Amino acid sequence: MTKIAVVTGAAGGMGKAICARLLDDGFHVVGVDIAHHTDGDKNDATAHPRFSAKTTDLTDDAAVSALFGRIAAAHGGVDVLVNNAGTCFMSDFPDIPATELKAQMAVNFESAFYCCQAALPLMLGRVGIRKIINISSNGAYNFNVFDPVHYRTSKAAMDTLTKDLARRYATQKISVNSLAPAMTETPLFGVLSEETLAKAIAEMPHGVAMQPAQIASWVGFLAGDGGDISSGNVIVLNQGRDVR
Repeated sequence: MTKIAVVTGAAGGMGKAICARLLDDGFHVVGVDIAHHTDGDKNDATAHPRFSAKTTDLTDDAAVSALFGRIAAAHGGVDVLVNNAGTCFMSDFPDIPATELKAQMAVNFESAFYCCQAALPLMLGRVGIRKIINISSNGAYNFNVFDPVHYRTSKAAMDTLTKDLARRYATQKISVNSLAPAMTETPLFGVLSEETLAKAIAEMPHGVAMQPAQIASWVGFLAGDGGDISSGNVIVLNQGRDVR
C-alpha cells in the first residue's frame, strides 16, 4: 500500500526538495501551499503521477480542517506530515508591529499546530510508525545569528509542540521530530541584505550555505524505517557551527 505524505510550503525551495525526496522514496505526496504550483518544470514534483497539489491558507483553522477532510476522502488517511510552511519577517526588536508578530506566529507556528490537529486523527490506526516532521530553525537556539526575535519565538514554539506530541502519542506509534537547519539556500535569502547574507554564510564551518536537498534527505530518513526509533528530538543541522 502506498503511504500518504502531506508536505506544507510545497511550492517553495525547501518544499520542492522535500516533495521530490518523498516521491523518490515511494510516497504519494500531497503538496500544500497558499499559492498554486506554477514552476512549469516537467521534472519537478508537480508532474509526478503520485503528486497532488492543494491550495490552502494554512493560517485558517477551518480551511486546514477542510483540507484534511478532502485528503481523508481521497486517500483514506495520512502516514507522514511535514510542517515545512514558514517565512521570516525582518523587523527588528523593539520595532516589530503587532500585525507582523501575529503574522509570523500564524505562518510558522499556528499553521503547524492546525495541521497536527487535523492530521493526527487520520494517522491513528494506520500501519507502521506514522511521522510528523517539523521544519524548525537553528535560529531558535543560536543567539549569535541575525534572526529576528519573533521568528526565533515561532520556531521555538514549534519545537515545544514537537516534544509534547512526541510524548503524548508515543504509545500510539506516532513519531514527532523537528529538524533545525542553519543557513540553507532558499528564496528566503532574498529578504536579507547582501552584507548580512555574506556574513552569515562566512560563519558556516564549510564556508557555504546548506542546500534544500540536504535537508530533504533528513526528512526522508525520518520518514523511513530509520526514523521509527526517533521521537521528541530537535535535530540541529549546521555543519557543526555551534558545538560547545
